[in-house]
Amino acid sequence: MSAIATVRRRQGGEQEESYFVSMTDMMVGLVFVLMVMLVYYALQYHQTTVELTDTKVRRTELLQKLQARLKAEHLDVAIDTDAGVLRLPEGVLFDKGSDVVKPEGQQALAKVGQALRMELPCYTDATPPKGCASSHSGLESVFIEGHTDNDQMSGARDNWNLSADRAVNTYRSLVGQTPVLSGLRDARVRPTDPQPVFGVSGYGPTRPLMAESSEDAKRHNRRIDIRFNMVTPSQAK
Repeated sequence: MSAIATVRRRQGGEQEESYFVSMTDMMVGLVFVLMVMLVYYALQYHQTTVELTDTKVRRTELLQKLQARLKAEHLDVAIDTDAGVLRLPEGVLFDKGSDVVKPEGQQALAKVGQALRMELPCYTDATPPKGCASSHSGLESVFIEGHTDNDQMSGARDNWNLSADRAVNTYRSLVGQTPVLSGLRDARVRPTDPQPVFGVSGYGPTRPLMAESSEDAKRHNRRIDIRFNMVTPSQAK
């Protein structure tokens, strides 16, 4: 009986040892899988950070180039590099309450159109023109945005109508004087199915730059913003 008991104890010990070996192997495997996943997500995070940094750098570069070109043409415009916006004050383009582009506004938009014609192909074309900086980022869309103050308008028309009509008329003036702009596509970021980059939107008084307690604040809030959205091909999918 003692010999049998000894064999059973030995077999039990071997089974217990085998069980712990299996558990150890499983834990090592899980740790390995976890490490692979951590490395993968770290690489993904790094790639996303690089892409976001690149798109912001490229967009800032575009805005600064446009501003410099327009300044050389004696047209002062403001840029907001964080928002990706080139800003045209209402006074340059429209009379208060009107959506008709003034003659001096037409002249200003002719200069803006020429500046866009010179710079945008570097950010839209699948094969950018010679002299363009190398980058993975490209221009996905350009929105011409109309904004108004919060003064109530008389009649059935309101600030939403006014802002939208101003955006549309700004676009029509741009492409009317610089027709090549209407043909620009986002081929750099969507080479297999490029789409037109230009669009329009009207925000009425809902996105003021300044609290509207003075005529000066209202003057700043009445504006046309040209917003540039830059992405990489991976972000456009």
